[in-house]
Amino acid sequence: MGMYETVRRDEDPLVLDANTPENLSADVESSLLNSPRSDGSGRGGGNASKRRLVSLDVFRGLTVAIMILVDDAGGILPAINHSPWNGLTLADFVMPFFLFIVGVSLALAYKNLSSGYLATKMAVVRALKLLVFGLFLQGGYFHGLNNLTYGVDIEQIRLAGILQRIAVAYFLAAVCEIWLKGDSNVKSGSSLLKKYQFQWAVVLVLTVAYCSLLYGLYVPDWEYSIPSETSSSALKIFKVKCGVRSDTGPACNAVGMIDRNVLGIQHLYKRPIYARMKQCSINSPDYGPLPPNAPTWCQAPFDPEGLLSSVMAIVTCLVGLHYGHIIVHFKDHKDRILHWIVPSSCLLVLGFALDFFGMHVNKALYTLSYMCVTAGAAGILFAGIYLMVDMYGYRRPTIVMEWMGMHALMIYILAACNILPVFLQGFYWRRPQNNIFRLIGIGA
Repeated sequence: MGMYETVRRDEDPLVLDANTPENLSADVESSLLNSPRSDGSGRGGGNASKRRLVSLDVFRGLTVAIMILVDDAGGILPAINHSPWNGLTLADFVMPFFLFIVGVSLALAYKNLSSGYLATKMAVVRALKLLVFGLFLQGGYFHGLNNLTYGVDIEQIRLAGILQRIAVAYFLAAVCEIWLKGDSNVKSGSSLLKKYQFQWAVVLVLTVAYCSLLYGLYVPDWEYSIPSETSSSALKIFKVKCGVRSDTGPACNAVGMIDRNVLGIQHLYKRPIYARMKQCSINSPDYGPLPPNAPTWCQAPFDPEGLLSSVMAIVTCLVGLHYGHIIVHFKDHKDRILHWIVPSSCLLVLGFALDFFGMHVNKALYTLSYMCVTAGAAGILFAGIYLMVDMYGYRRPTIVMEWMGMHALMIYILAACNILPVFLQGFYWRRPQNNIFRLIGIGA
């Protein structure tokens, strides 16, 4: 794939079937990754006519646009910002949409493999590049807007992050696609499931493991410290009482406990999402000062891209992989739409049913209900975009989203990671405060 190398798109076809009426091919980008190629080795194959699967680009571009919207407007419109804990908002769809797209892309990229070992080697390299890139962009090296300093203490660097989660999900889904598929022909929905039965076994194992740990692990009392407001050298120590199992609240869940013990509390995200809850903020659902008698856990670090929650993120990627298999094995538009809509609807119903019966939709924990609802929504949205763009050819209304989808990684780095704003703020008149963003009213 060569994540950051320049790739000519007209030399990188991923031909789905040279004999189909539409003769579809897809230059597939794995969400924020650049394009893995059809033989799994980073070298293109196929000489069929080169039409892209435009709906995948549009879906990716739409997800990037939503991400930028919620990042920039979430503080002004808290209703579209991430839910403080339980519940679902527009921002909570972004991560699972990216993971879903990664899965769809991998099914197309690894349709024809020349060497499983070479494909695995390339997947390892791509995943490691993303991990390192994620540490650099989200580990704390850049200090954000209105702060021209940079650098991070290795003892405090944030280890988890969005790109790191995508890297792990990408790699495990790639390994499943390379090594865990049968040789049987696909003629129906049941034969499709049979061909990829070992991948579905992985989905089942991951789901059972996640639920067992989330609801079975005992969470003891714990403590954390933050710098004192009166002295930079002094620390304030807070004790959080737990001693429970099966708790999915902010303080005593197994997701946070695993991250604190494995990654270390000093390496977790320092601005937890639950700090916007009513118990922790007088400006809820936005961040704000602590209310009187706020719980002790309100200022505790918590990583929304932690270890246990990433298990269900991998499942989202594997669900997307199944939707990509439908493109590969079913050539009729109506068959594809049908095989997308049915499982998507089932996922939505299951997710809302689980939420109703107490397994709440929660992005921070990446609960099973959250995975079902967001993956189902991704499937329906993808089917709708495919219907409009690839079936009926309405590309003009989506041309901007298509362009954004083709340059998703670049846009993510420059906009979502604030690299471009930080760079531009480095040019100012006499004082750092006199920069272009202050001139147009941003960050004033």
